[in-house]
Amino acid sequence: MLEGEVFARDQVALERRIKAARFPSRSKTLENFDFTFQTSVKKQVLLHLASLRFVELGHNVIFLGPPGTGKTHMSIALGLKACQAGYAVLFLSAVEMVTQLLEAQEQGTLRKGLSRLLKPDLLIVDEVGYIPFERSAANLFFQVVNSRYERGSMMLTPKRAFSSWGEVFGGDVVVAIAMIDRLVHHAGIIGLRGSGYRLKGKENSLSQWRKALRG
Repeated sequence: MLEGEVFARDQVALERRIKAARFPSRSKTLENFDFTFQTSVKKQVLLHLASLRFVELGHNVIFLGPPGTGKTHMSIALGLKACQAGYAVLFLSAVEMVTQLLEAQEQGTLRKGLSRLLKPDLLIVDEVGYIPFERSAANLFFQVVNSRYERGSMMLTPKRAFSSWGEVFGGDVVVAIAMIDRLVHHAGIIGLRGSGYRLKGKENSLSQWRKALRG
């Protein structure tokens, strides 16, 4: 009976952590990741990350590659593993994070907004670089990175190479360099290649669509 009660309590706590993490999906696990399609990352690398040693050390993980190559799937899968291990996790897109901080700044509650992003053991920021930011937004993004530097893990899924980050972050190359410097100092960087998984089996349709657009 005691073992059953402990198990039930652990499950309730796990469910609470997963809900607090705000994952867009719970179905994206390491077990169902298609390594036969995404061959540019070895299974052993993800299994090593799943040990969560990087979270324990406060290090970062960066999945860098084009859209549809599995970056979000892997970040959710590792985030779920972290929740199962008892870590606090928060998942949000780069646009969501910056929007929340801009709103907090307007309302005079920026310190509280930043504090919320500093609390999780692992902060996952998805879709970095999909939409360029104004300088004010770029500065807020930098504040998050700087505040978490050597204190808490971050996981990012940028689609653009670091050389383009000046463009992404308001044209401020200085801020971009400072951000990259802090992110990669203690980081595992996994480069992903290939076409998007969502287009798997649709290459002919995509080719015809492109020809139609060209007239």
